[in-house]
Amino acid sequence: MVLVSGGLDSATVLAIARGAGFACHALSFDYGQRHRAELSAAARVAGALGAVDHRVVGIDLRAIGGSALTGDASVPEGGASGPREIPITYVPARNMTFLSVAVGFAEVIGAGDIFLGVNAVDYSGYPDCRPEFLEAFAVAAARGTRLGTEGGEFRFRAPLIRMSKAEIIREGVRLGVDFAMTHSCYDPDATGAACGRCDSCRIRRRGFEEAGVADPTRYAAG
Repeated sequence: MVLVSGGLDSATVLAIARGAGFACHALSFDYGQRHRAELSAAARVAGALGAVDHRVVGIDLRAIGGSALTGDASVPEGGASGPREIPITYVPARNMTFLSVAVGFAEVIGAGDIFLGVNAVDYSGYPDCRPEFLEAFAVAAARGTRLGTEGGEFRFRAPLIRMSKAEIIREGVRLGVDFAMTHSCYDPDATGAACGRCDSCRIRRRGFEEAGVADPTRYAAG
């Protein structure tokens, strides 16, 4: 099971899992996000990188709000946040919710390995991207599922969690990932072009610069 958002991190993780010989079931979420560009990118990524299938699950996180990504608040611009600051683009309980669904789906299809592209180095300060969160969630999954209570285990694999964005990009290039098919922007225009100003765009652009790799991102004019 590979969580695929359509961004460069999850694309690299899918390539890593495929390179390790896994037959990968890609899982994405239509959670009420402010645009559809990332779901289109997720479909491209899953198809191009050889996922066995790609399922999109609908969850209405817009109903609880609390984030610029699931509400009407403006996406902040002006520079990436630091790891001690939790920005308004944090979506409450998003990764917890996504992983809960992934665990349930994994139980149904008999998958014990769950890959995700969380990163605790070059990121926007989200608490659910840290190793501590994954460790705690693994305990919950072991105690709250049939697999866990029958002596099995889920293996949560986050191969990028200690890597910089530049390192992730280099690894993706090594594995043949076409980053032009990925999408990272929080606030794209109507055509899907990246704004170039939000935290995610700035982190992505800096990653390509530091990796010495040409940035294939399509940015909005101006």
